[in-house]
Amino acid sequence: MTLCDNIFGRRRSAFVILVAMERLPHILVVDDHREIRDLLARFLGAQGFRVSTAVDGRAMRKALEEARIDLIVLDRMLPGEDGLALCRQLRASSTIPIIMLTAMGEPVDRTIGLEIGADDYVTKPFSPRELIARVGAVLRRVRPALAGETITVGDLSLDPTAHRVTRRSESIKIGPTEFRLLRHFMEHPGRVFSRGQLLDAVWGSGSDIELRTVDVHIRRLRQAIAVPGAPDPVRTVRSAGYALEGV
Repeated sequence: MTLCDNIFGRRRSAFVILVAMERLPHILVVDDHREIRDLLARFLGAQGFRVSTAVDGRAMRKALEEARIDLIVLDRMLPGEDGLALCRQLRASSTIPIIMLTAMGEPVDRTIGLEIGADDYVTKPFSPRELIARVGAVLRRVRPALAGETITVGDLSLDPTAHRVTRRSESIKIGPTEFRLLRHFMEHPGRVFSRGQLLDAVWGSGSDIELRTVDVHIRRLRQAIAVPGAPDPVRTVRSAGYALEGV
């Protein structure tokens, strides 16, 4: 059975991903084989994902600069920099989940891929059921809001589908930018983000918004989620940035 038969079998409709999302997850497929890139783009697109493709490391970096990517499907065998080297580089500076895609299916190969930072490892040929399950599982694990699941950190809860925030079971009115900012914090509780990192994550890379704008929206977020007598869950880290703590 060919890869094409595997991916575009008659039972494809049975594997439509059942997620409700505020924003469609954006998948970047990095593979030097045009047939595989086109097949994956068609297949993932049919399941409700936005898809971009790249042929090598240079094109991958350009795609990451131009758009907010939620998950990377990365081929191990690439011209120039191979997939393992690219995965290692990405892990040094990014938390974007990575699914390695390769024809090398020996246990040691999988172990190496996972040890350098891949979130999952899929061998060729693969079935639609497996690909959708792996992509969905990784997104739910690392970015639950993308799967429409309510996120809870301390006494704060965020429902990305209903666009609703509650604290101590009380509904909170919150602006769209503050909502995106809070969602980013809640997806990474306890992690300190610099103003520049928040700017890229919430407003998008390449934005001409000034860094001090982040401080303005942090202040608005704090005001929106404030509860009398309760501690402020947004922590300021001097010379570093901001973090959200569960309280």
